[in-house]
Amino acid sequence: MMSANSVHFIVFANEKGGTGKSTTAVHVAIALASAGRRVAALDLDSRQRTTARYIENRDATCRKVGVTLPTVRHGTFKGSTTEDLEEQIATLSEGMEFIVIDTPGRDDPYARLAASRANTLVTPMNDSFVDFDLIGQVDPDSYKVKRLSFYAELIWDARKERAKRDGGTIDWVVLRNRLQQLEARNMRRVGSALDELSRRVGFRVIPGLSERVIYRELFPSGLTLLDFAQIPEVGLGHIAARQELREMIAALALPDAVTRAA
Repeated sequence: MMSANSVHFIVFANEKGGTGKSTTAVHVAIALASAGRRVAALDLDSRQRTTARYIENRDATCRKVGVTLPTVRHGTFKGSTTEDLEEQIATLSEGMEFIVIDTPGRDDPYARLAASRANTLVTPMNDSFVDFDLIGQVDPDSYKVKRLSFYAELIWDARKERAKRDGGTIDWVVLRNRLQQLEARNMRRVGSALDELSRRVGFRVIPGLSERVIYRELFPSGLTLLDFAQIPEVGLGHIAARQELREMIAALALPDAVTRAA
């Protein structure tokens, strides 16, 4: 058995909704499972349960179709204290190499605890200054970063808490999700602002998943872009999307990184 301390925690956290956080979390978890890793997933949003529902849909598809697909141990947080969360994390982590935690789009004690436990903290954001405002404010004329926003300060506190607790560090990754297919001036401005802020705050910026209808279509069946054998019609867009996923996993630079999804 592995202790919770030996598990690599990948925490998806963002106080803003609509950034593709849960979709990305599930795809990362399944990609790791497809590579033969022992993975658990915990959904902290006990109301919406998007990640949990995605995996439940996947289990139901396996039963319905009679196939065995790579999957993960999963749970939804049902407690009422941070001690309850610590206990559930410890139980879910037993024997696992990775645990993927999807936090709700709000600030609460459970999301803060999860952030402080992260080895890799992933903050997906849409490519807009609306989302950028969560971590930094920019001058409206020059688009230069003026100051940090509340979420960057929250992660700074989580990093201090982690260092104080066990001397560990948090690799904070800002994921540019739902990129449009054609580069626009706004994309370049957001990219420049992210690069500037990353040097000040200490996070990495990597490309995520583009805006594609396929992600919404796959949710009811629980399938991912790694399940081509189960997708009725595979087109060039699917192939390009799977390549994006592979590149994103590689860029996360996880231990024994999975650079090629099955």
